[in-house]
Amino acid sequence: MKSGLKILVIRFSSIGDIVLTTPVIRALKVQLDDATIHYCTKESFAQMVENNPYVDKVLKLTDNLNVLLAQIHEEKYDYIIDLHNNLRTMVIRTRTGIKTFAFNKLNMEKWLMVNFKINRLPGKHIVERYMETVAPLGLKCDQLGLDYFIPEKDKMSKDWLPEDFREKYVVYAIGGQHFTKRLSFEKMVELCDRINKPIVLLGGKEDRETGEELKNFFHENIRDIDEDLKKLNKKTLIYNACGEINLNQSASLVKQAEYVFSHDTAIMHIAAAFKKEIFSIWGNTIPEFGMYPYKTKFTVLENKTLSCRPCSKIGYSKCPKGHFKCMKEIKLDFSLE
Repeated sequence: MKSGLKILVIRFSSIGDIVLTTPVIRALKVQLDDATIHYCTKESFAQMVENNPYVDKVLKLTDNLNVLLAQIHEEKYDYIIDLHNNLRTMVIRTRTGIKTFAFNKLNMEKWLMVNFKINRLPGKHIVERYMETVAPLGLKCDQLGLDYFIPEKDKMSKDWLPEDFREKYVVYAIGGQHFTKRLSFEKMVELCDRINKPIVLLGGKEDRETGEELKNFFHENIRDIDEDLKKLNKKTLIYNACGEINLNQSASLVKQAEYVFSHDTAIMHIAAAFKKEIFSIWGNTIPEFGMYPYKTKFTVLENKTLSCRPCSKIGYSKCPKGHFKCMKEIKLDFSLE
């Protein structure tokens, strides 16, 4: 392999998926001699890689693909590493003519698993499959896990939190891009009660209202809720940070947490980058798709009694069967020191 290669890595979205590409970025920069590594992603996700010391330049995808194509032509790359492999990246590969190594998304295998529950999945983490994409360049997985780099301006002091949370706290990321990836409210209450430690809730502005309801249940018990839940000890302390801080600041709080509870979402992968102990909660999707926490201690919480799981490789806005048993009947069986 010649030295001084100039390589473009493409992964347009989303947060968790971009974090999962970081071992590839690191391998390209460290294992190749004097390589220049550029990364292309959507403009809204550029912050995910702008602080990565293994990335020399970030190219941003906007609504105008022709602008991006012109930039790629101008840079004169030796190779493209296509870790997204969709229609737009296919256009880029075709119109630039640059030699490309494209990620195998296993669409057929996932389709068979979702529709017929026929498991032809390789049993590998997606990071290992990303690394297989760049294996022709002589790269090997360094087994060091994921990377997440927090800029200095976004590093949060524990003093930002209320006094009861400053010694030790647990993060619970209550969000999820799709409804069927999130616990029902009643199960969120049960989970927080079982944790029974100071909990910092993380999520976006869209999760703010749910976070307030959870906090109020334990602080005021003002919600009309199932009688069994009213019997809980209600001693759990909750701070609702949903929608209050940006992604990097949320990552900073994750880094300082004692444990992290998360649905199948980005915070789970950010926590894995910091080698946190993770309790990973799965609804309509399954860990077998290869997106479970990477290179860190974790416990999977899921309902494995259902014949309808997985019902999607991504998620839905409501349960296709109408019962939502994957989350409503999940057993929250775990223990904390």
